[in-house]
Amino acid sequence: MDHITTLIITLYIVTILLIITVLNLIQNRKKKRIKQQLEKLEYEKNVIDSIPIIPELSKVETFLKNEKLEIAYNEWKDRLENIKNSQIPRITDMLIEADYSLSQMDYKTTMYKIAKLEMELYKVKANSDFLLNEIKEITESEERNRDIITKLKVTYRELYQTFQTSKLEYGEFADVVTLQFENIAKRFEEFEDIMEKNEYTEVGPIITAIDEMLKHMKVVIEEVPSIVLLATNILPNKMRDVWSQFQKMMEQNYPLDYLNVEYNLEEANKKIEDILDRCRDLNLEESLFELKVLLDYFENVFNDFDKEKMDRNKYEETNQAFETKLTKINQLLSEIFSSLDELKNIYNLSKDDITLLNNIREELNSLNEDYKVLLSHTSNNTFAYSKLTKEVESLVVRLSSIEDKLDMSLNTIGNMKEDEVRARQQLEEVKAILKDAKNQIRDYNLPVIPKSYFTELKEAQAAVKEIVKELNKKPITIETLNTRVDTARDLVLKLYGRTKEMMKTAMFAEMAIVYGNRYRSTGDEVDKNLTYSEVLFYKGEYQKSLELTINSLNRIEPGLYNKLLEFYGNENR
Repeated sequence: MDHITTLIITLYIVTILLIITVLNLIQNRKKKRIKQQLEKLEYEKNVIDSIPIIPELSKVETFLKNEKLEIAYNEWKDRLENIKNSQIPRITDMLIEADYSLSQMDYKTTMYKIAKLEMELYKVKANSDFLLNEIKEITESEERNRDIITKLKVTYRELYQTFQTSKLEYGEFADVVTLQFENIAKRFEEFEDIMEKNEYTEVGPIITAIDEMLKHMKVVIEEVPSIVLLATNILPNKMRDVWSQFQKMMEQNYPLDYLNVEYNLEEANKKIEDILDRCRDLNLEESLFELKVLLDYFENVFNDFDKEKMDRNKYEETNQAFETKLTKINQLLSEIFSSLDELKNIYNLSKDDITLLNNIREELNSLNEDYKVLLSHTSNNTFAYSKLTKEVESLVVRLSSIEDKLDMSLNTIGNMKEDEVRARQQLEEVKAILKDAKNQIRDYNLPVIPKSYFTELKEAQAAVKEIVKELNKKPITIETLNTRVDTARDLVLKLYGRTKEMMKTAMFAEMAIVYGNRYRSTGDEVDKNLTYSEVLFYKGEYQKSLELTINSLNRIEPGLYNKLLEFYGNENR
């Protein structure tokens, strides 16, 4: 038990010692880190303290030849003394206090003091840097300003040389530009005088003024020749051409009021005078741009003139074609309505046909009125030809629609006339066919004509009479007439076919009997059949007679039917 107790106590003591050791190590590391921060801040303080303000300030003493510089020098000196004797010692004290807090291991207080110290260091460094830069503005001004002024003089000489080379292009403004160059030269002289007197505080504004004047002069050199050329030559000539062309076209009755040419020419002259007035003061702001806008405008006016000429030609061509077609349709519709009563008497026109014609007349009257308005606008020179062309094109579209409707109506009436003419022609044709059928019956003296044939003949003749009756009606109903014609034609053609077939069969039957007479003596049956065939023939039953004869003779002379057909065919030919 004693051994275990001793072991526990030993472990406890070792643990305590380890904890203490670890804590000490942590504290030492933290202290070391804070110590390094303080050393860094002290280094920064020393850097600030070593800023070369005193050497630069001593250089200023050699330039103390005017009151302004002397006042600035005394101010800088006071500020330097404040930094050296007040601000930096305060930083030193703050470093000592922070180091003391660190030695007491008061880390929280130490970190607070370090934060304040960093802020103070930043403020003192900013004051020192700003002071040094102010002093250097003077100590380094001569070299720096000389370099700047040298470059500005190069620019000046280049601009002046450019001006002298093309001086004639500046016109009346050459003297103003020369005077401005003289003003810039005086500024260079002022710079030299200030530098001679070591008045370095006055150098900055002079250099700035020279730089701005040269920048402005560069714009002057680049733009004034163009302004002079545009304002005194190109634009006036262009405006004269526009005015001349405008007057000629107005004399030719072109509607150009919408272009406001006179007003715009007047305003353009005012604008040019204003630009020239400002140019005399070398105030070129937006001048070149405004002149180019005017030039573009007058170029576009010429384009408008050309477009108006083209539109006029197009309008006149379209209008002439429209007027010709309109006159033609007006005359045609007038003729139609003048003979409408006659057409109604001749043909059974439907209500839709009459309504269509009335609607066409109303649309045409409206179109005629609108066309009169268009012609009045044309004669008054109220609207541009581009607009007139659009108007007449819209009238053309409307006229085309009316023309289509009128064609539809005329087609209906024309078809009626054609149907009537065709019906009369077909009536003559049907009569001729019917007459031919009768003649054939008369020419071939048949012993008997079947009653059914006379029935068909009466039907055909009645149908022909119906055509004549329909043609004599006033007004004619075309639909009924066409039906009558079709019926009559079908019946007559059917009769004609029946006639030819009956005659052919009768002729064939007669020939077969005549041919068969040679075989009567060959047997009683043949003689009996031929006799009965004759009886059938004279009764008008030609088909039965033919069939009986052929069947009887075919037994005696096979192939007789074909022989008779060939013979009959040769006879017909």
